[in-house]
Amino acid sequence: MQQISIITSPEIAFNPDNLFNYLQNLYQCTDFRVVRRSIDARQKNIKVNLTITLYQNEIKPPLLNIQNNYQNVHQKPQVIIVGAGPAGLFAGLRLIELGIKPIILERGQDVRGRRRDLAAINREQIVNPESNYCFGEGGAGTYSDGKLYTRSHKRGDILRVLEILVQHGASEDILIDAHPHIGTNKLPTIVQNMRETILKYGGEMYFNTKVTDFIIEKNKMKGVVTADKKTWEGLAVILATGHSARDIFSLLEQKNIDLEFKPFALGVRIEHPQKLIDKVQYHCEDRGEYLPASSYSLVSQVNYKGKQRGVFSFCMCPGGFIVPSATENGEIVVNGMSPSRRNSKFANSGIVVSVDEDDIKDFKSFGALAGVAFQQSIEQKACQLAGNSQKAPAQKMADFVQKKHSNDLLDCSYQPGLTSVVLDEVLPDFIAHTLREGFIDFGKKMKGYLTNEAQIIGVESRTSSPIRIPRNPVTCEHIKIANFFPCGEGAGYAGGIMSAAMDGEKCAENLALLLAK
Repeated sequence: MQQISIITSPEIAFNPDNLFNYLQNLYQCTDFRVVRRSIDARQKNIKVNLTITLYQNEIKPPLLNIQNNYQNVHQKPQVIIVGAGPAGLFAGLRLIELGIKPIILERGQDVRGRRRDLAAINREQIVNPESNYCFGEGGAGTYSDGKLYTRSHKRGDILRVLEILVQHGASEDILIDAHPHIGTNKLPTIVQNMRETILKYGGEMYFNTKVTDFIIEKNKMKGVVTADKKTWEGLAVILATGHSARDIFSLLEQKNIDLEFKPFALGVRIEHPQKLIDKVQYHCEDRGEYLPASSYSLVSQVNYKGKQRGVFSFCMCPGGFIVPSATENGEIVVNGMSPSRRNSKFANSGIVVSVDEDDIKDFKSFGALAGVAFQQSIEQKACQLAGNSQKAPAQKMADFVQKKHSNDLLDCSYQPGLTSVVLDEVLPDFIAHTLREGFIDFGKKMKGYLTNEAQIIGVESRTSSPIRIPRNPVTCEHIKIANFFPCGEGAGYAGGIMSAAMDGEKCAENLALLLAK
């Protein structure tokens, strides 16, 4: 066995037969495994960096090293998990390993039933407030690009999370790619397989089961009450509802459970032809058969009334689609997703502006929920200006920069359709100005990016939770309510599939330690 690092062409790197022939000629190996793969597109002659393990007349060992210790927890003490997104599912799996029974309550439908609700948004422009692109089995992550990049290296075992996803049906490529992703077409099956593992080992999952109250006695969380008036009690509650569960935030406030404002970001989603982004990034007219759809990451600092403010790309989806992500009728929210092949003719990305407490002083009366109220006000205005349906307000990119109304709009991946609107009428001035200056800067960094071949679509408002539920930084338990574990994106401790999954595991482990005392 020998490990090597090589630089080769995409035609060799992304074709297993070509790569094997190449390695066999150079190293006379009998088998190989790619350990790491990344594209270097800085020069016109694009190369791929590979780290490879070579085998010579040896049996190639299994790729997965993880050893799950799932045990039957049917008769074990139980913990209530609210929400079946990445945080809730990974918390449930980890509890099973630790000998605790998870009871997962999800307000939305399972992945199969959820598809009908998504179709209703796209075709009939009707939002089911309990089951949509944000709510339902797998959470918002199920219908996303499935990007698995995270900066949260200190929060947990990244490789472990990736291996669990592979165990449940993800491609092994996510273990080797520098920027791994799964794809929205494959995520539903993976989520369903995770559910089956939880059920197999004695856990329970319930759909269309909305939590409407908490059971608290002497500052200890005992359980929850659901919309059908049923009580669910356990040794503890993990709250993993995601960033859009506004009714839960309001409930926490009503119960005098500590909340605090958390900075977030808000802006628009921009869509270019994928060929244009490929041309800019790969320095060619056609990326060819082997290179994947190209992506980008952009960031700038803009001065607005003496204050420096960040504007940046968020959740960039090469070869993807823009989808309606509202959780109530009467509001417009957009997000992006990509299939595994990233083969749409469009590339889209959120372009968002940082928002802090000083920016929303007009909403101060809402207390910790000021960010929620600010989001809602913009989402509702977007809906009103676009015609009170799920059609989204849009404007060509260069027109927006030049403050011109777009007389016509481009083809778009957003199924409900678009309405031409001057987006300055939707967005607060500090966001519109920062976006405008940011686009100008991005156009300098990526020649061809600032163009009327692209259009911006509003609004990208659910980038992260606008609240944080304070918890002990060591134990993850709420600072005042015992046996209550705020978790994942909705609680303000994660920002994507990977960080939410790791936070779910972390909460499960700390909860188990608490119960063992």
